[in-house]
Amino acid sequence: MAGIYLILGGNIGDRASLLELACKKIAGMVGKIEKVSSVYETEPWGFVHETPFLNQIIKARTKLKPAEALRKIIDIEKQLGREREGQQFTARTIDIDILFYNDMIIDTEDLKIPHPRLHQRRFVLEPLAEIDRGLIHPVLKKTIALLLSECTDTLKVRRLKNKTLPEY
Repeated sequence: MAGIYLILGGNIGDRASLLELACKKIAGMVGKIEKVSSVYETEPWGFVHETPFLNQIIKARTKLKPAEALRKIIDIEKQLGREREGQQFTARTIDIDILFYNDMIIDTEDLKIPHPRLHQRRFVLEPLAEIDRGLIHPVLKKTIALLLSECTDTLKVRRLKNKTLPEY
């Protein structure tokens, strides 16, 4: 079984309920969730929108290969109302990105692991550091704690509530 770290986020609809539904679907379709971060409210990254995002990091164990996990994640996004309009940075009901899959490095047209911009985004690093400060980025060879301390992203990231791991 592989360790997979995912970031979930959205800023359209009932944001908190969509995060919870995404976790349930991930548990059923991708793998057993082992850790969840608190929920964070964050400013949109890369575009302007009046509604902030809710973001959360989860760590799961999966039997799926990375490409299979990606297909399941895209299916979950569609089930939760995600519409891909061709724009990378836009408002959405849910977005689920694979951050890490074990310590694998994958660089294909459809899948890039580790996520190529995670070290530039405070909204990723803060919740990731909450659940695994010592995780080492397999390309940059730095811990998440160090990447967070070096991050120059100034967008607001605010922890809303501590999250306990529910039974999925």
